[in-house]
Amino acid sequence: MIDRFDGWIAGLGTLRGLRVVVGHWPRSPLGSFTDVMVERADGHRLLLAPDDRVAEFVSATYTFDEVRLGPVDHEIRGDRRQVRAGPLECAFRVGGRTPLGLLLRAVPRRLATAPRWIGTIDAVARRLLPGVRTVGSAGGGRTEYYGALDLHRLTAAVVRWEGEDQGPLRPVHPPVRFGFGSTPTAPSLVRITTLVER
Repeated sequence: MIDRFDGWIAGLGTLRGLRVVVGHWPRSPLGSFTDVMVERADGHRLLLAPDDRVAEFVSATYTFDEVRLGPVDHEIRGDRRQVRAGPLECAFRVGGRTPLGLLLRAVPRRLATAPRWIGTIDAVARRLLPGVRTVGSAGGGRTEYYGALDLHRLTAAVVRWEGEDQGPLRPVHPPVRFGFGSTPTAPSLVRITTLVER
């Protein structure tokens, strides 16, 4: 059985070392939701989830030091996105499609989201985007596949954590440590289909 999540993943870093990964999933087995994974500069990993069902599924798939439940608000206005979740306020601007994004869009969707294809291109993804993996363990004997469909760069961000400004946009460095792979180092928004095979 395969659980399918269609949406976007945004990954960004800040000058003060906070790294943020936002998953926005309009279509999923859990309904439409947004969740946020945060790794602080000290390495503490948090999941900010909107409800128990999302928290249970995501924390069974990835590793966190802390899980917090509460509203996760996600707004899209043109090229701007804003996310509010617990201690996090994050607004970022989505820039142009990258050359890799052009290549990803050229792959037919049915092929791009097929587990065999995703497994085949894992070695290529690792070379092009250090830290990025397209297939790996989702825990509990499950396998997770990331079928990337498009890629845009992020050009600016304002991030506050517990009311404190985290400084300007920076690469996601060091890579986040929630699961088997990180987001791209360059701040980006990836259009993606994630498959979790049981």
